[in-house]
Amino acid sequence: MRAFTHRTARKSALTVAVTATALLLAACGAEDGTSGMDHGGASPSVTVSPSATTTPGAGAEAGAPGAFNDADVMFAQMMIPHHEQALEMAGLADGRAEDPEVKKLVAAIERAQDPEIQRMKAWLKGWGKPESAAHGSGHGMSGMMSDQDMKDLAAAKGKAFDRTFAELMIAHHDGAVAMAKDEQRNGRNATARKLADDVVRTQSAEVAQLRTILDRL
Repeated sequence: MRAFTHRTARKSALTVAVTATALLLAACGAEDGTSGMDHGGASPSVTVSPSATTTPGAGAEAGAPGAFNDADVMFAQMMIPHHEQALEMAGLADGRAEDPEVKKLVAAIERAQDPEIQRMKAWLKGWGKPESAAHGSGHGMSGMMSDQDMKDLAAAKGKAFDRTFAELMIAHHDGAVAMAKDEQRNGRNATARKLADDVVRTQSAEVAQLRTILDRL
């Protein structure tokens, strides 16, 4: 009778141990599952680039993702004030320009260059660079008008304005095309180089149009 009681006690103890072990394993399993959900388990963290989460043609392009170099930075820093002066020249056409084709060209310049200014400012902000920088000699902005040029344009009206505007804008566009070609040769950022391509194509075509206007004025 004593032997039977001893065997029964051992069996009961074994059953309790097995049950406790099973409960412990189940608890650990549940804890591991919770840990995996809270912390991602053993998976490494992933940083998503802005271009992967933004709408193409908007933030992705404005941010100019990818590597860039000093030529890209200089291109944006110099082209911003260059574009701003072109917009200032275009703004003088209101109430002064007479030729319909000149007026149409003015509208095209305003439509294209203001958004480009905003894009280039966004690039520089994303790159951690200032919108303007002091450039040494040899880095001047080709085609920029002097204060006297701007005064002469503002003083003209009608056909005189149209002719002066065409002459000055040809020189201004030629300067922009030269800077854009420098970016094509030396820039690294794909988005900046794409804008340089657009500047070369668009403004070269406008120069040809302006020369045609001059020939008939």
